Amino acid sequence: MAITYNDLYLDVRRQLRESGVEASTLEARELVCFGTGKSREELAQVTRAQTLRHPNWAMGEKITIDSATLMNKGLEFIEAMRLYSMPPEKIQIAIHRESIVHSLVEFEDGAILAQLGSADMCLPIQYALTWPERTPGPAKPLDLLSCPPLTFQKPDPETFRCLGLALECAERGGTSTAILNGANEAAVALFLEEKITFLDISRLVEAALERVPVVKSPSLDDIFQADCAAREAVYHCVR
Repeated sequence: MAITYNDLYLDVRRQLRESGVEASTLEARELVCFGTGKSREELAQVTRAQTLRHPNWAMGEKITIDSATLMNKGLEFIEAMRLYSMPPEKIQIAIHRESIVHSLVEFEDGAILAQLGSADMCLPIQYALTWPERTPGPAKPLDLLSCPPLTFQKPDPETFRCLGLALECAERGGTSTAILNGANEAAVALFLEEKITFLDISRLVEAALERVPVVKSPSLDDIFQADCAAREAVYHCVR
């Protein structure tokens, strides 16, 4: 999740400052964020109730659906590009079903700094509130000796079409990312109302991206208009 790899980067920058190194000299070769996943056959059958029962995380309804579609990872990919001025070829997404490794940064010398922790939203939210300090909190500490084996897989953008669309928009730029986000929010809301199927989410997002023109160098008004047009395109498809 975005706040998690932001947490990692902030800690790295703080360590550099405490060592007398300017934070601007921080060079990362690669940033990796992690998600969980299912097969397309499983996705075709899932219901609203099933989707909201995330195996590891307790989150709000919208982000739980985004986690199931992997749209959350696509959005985090775009966020990482913007927040850290990183080109898309330097960012990876990995499927990590155990939800223990939340992000990692590979530096120019090949060293990797990873953030591990329990699957508890209290930890990143607390750190966002207490940064730059770390204080005791309610999150359960991670016991490395009782952890399951850590597994990592490459995601399939065709199975998780929302992820594929997000990666395409990351490359395309302009208002395509605003269209992506607006259409996804509208489609997820329809799914939560049980008006569409799970796989319809990506179908509607893709339809909006095909219908709404992309502005390459948008103003703020262009971004707002793209968001509204994307939502309207989704609603038009289900009328």
